[in-house]
Amino acid sequence: MAMIRTRLSIMMFLQFFIWGGWFVTLGTFLANNLNASGGQIGMAFSTQSWGAIIAPFIIGLIADRYFNAERILGVLHLAGAALMYGLYVASDFSTFYPLVLMYMIIYMPTLALVNSVSFRQMSDPGQEFAKIRVWGTIGWIIAGLGISYLFAWDSSQGIADGMLRNTFLMCAIASLALGLYSFSLPATPPKANGPVGLKEVLGLDALALLKDRNYAIFFIASILICIPLAFYYQNANPFLAEIGVTNPTGKMTLGQVSEVLFMLLLPVFIHRFGIKKTLLIGMLAWALRYALFAFGNADEMVFMLLIGIALHGVCYDFFFVTGQIYTDARAGEKFKSSAQGMITLATYGVGMLIGFWVAGQITEHFSTNGAHDWQGIWMFPAAFAIAVLVLFFLTFKNDKSVTAKPNV
Repeated sequence: MAMIRTRLSIMMFLQFFIWGGWFVTLGTFLANNLNASGGQIGMAFSTQSWGAIIAPFIIGLIADRYFNAERILGVLHLAGAALMYGLYVASDFSTFYPLVLMYMIIYMPTLALVNSVSFRQMSDPGQEFAKIRVWGTIGWIIAGLGISYLFAWDSSQGIADGMLRNTFLMCAIASLALGLYSFSLPATPPKANGPVGLKEVLGLDALALLKDRNYAIFFIASILICIPLAFYYQNANPFLAEIGVTNPTGKMTLGQVSEVLFMLLLPVFIHRFGIKKTLLIGMLAWALRYALFAFGNADEMVFMLLIGIALHGVCYDFFFVTGQIYTDARAGEKFKSSAQGMITLATYGVGMLIGFWVAGQITEHFSTNGAHDWQGIWMFPAAFAIAVLVLFFLTFKNDKSVTAKPNV
């Protein structure tokens, strides 16, 4: 089992090294090297959402039914390596955009595939999976540290020289390695049998949960809070680089370290404060983070920016992971899988799609000749998160049925 765990950990490391190796600096690269507008940058980031929307079709209608998971994982990453090389050589946004769209359509399904390969090799996923999944976060962190501290691609001179283009070449090589490596992973044959409809694939049969007023409020809040979330993914790295923060990509890995630490604390918070207060803490953290970004700077107030980055664990874990736990508890045995599919489609699909569009429009509105009014940009998601928090506080009734210490 130790050897299988090591092999699965390598898979997870490469899976998230690839994502963290180019996605974090995407906005900075597009703005500085392809002269992309705020709206165009929003379009590029929204490819993640299109990938999330299309992924269930690839997994539910194809991968789960006809092919071994490790084989389709290999094929997708080999295709991804070719597309990543295309992004490396793309010279303008009109060439770049269709390639990044195709890439995300084939990358997002691999997130479910690596989980499938892992779960099928475990006798007790509840105890074993976290020890393997953490290597994905480590992969993301190593990619960011390498970009900043090993290669200095995100330094002011590196950005000016177009060195961030190398992130795509680095990830093309990693994707090629994972594609080939995937064929050596333990066999994970398809499990689905019989006809499967679109309702099951997309999790739409779990829409019955929305008849519960409390869950419907949570569902709407989840979509709305994705708008502030999109601002972080799209703007944090360009913001830090533009105002002169050194090694911005490396410093942003503090967010992933925070995510791991707060994941360990999450069960304690849910057990002690309940679902409603934990979700409210997560929403408040989004508002606080953006207020810190709005008033911090690269000099004497840089600590405010670092605290804002470090709040990522609270922002993400206390709302999105707590939301997954709440969804699992409310769904019951009948809708467990489809309910998780539904909330993922609603947040990373619909919510983030709206969020990236809004972030692009707001960023463009506060931009003049390539310079940004970052305070104005960051105050919008801060105010938006507060508005969602107030509405949620006033309408969501504390759910005492989900207070037991969860197994996360």
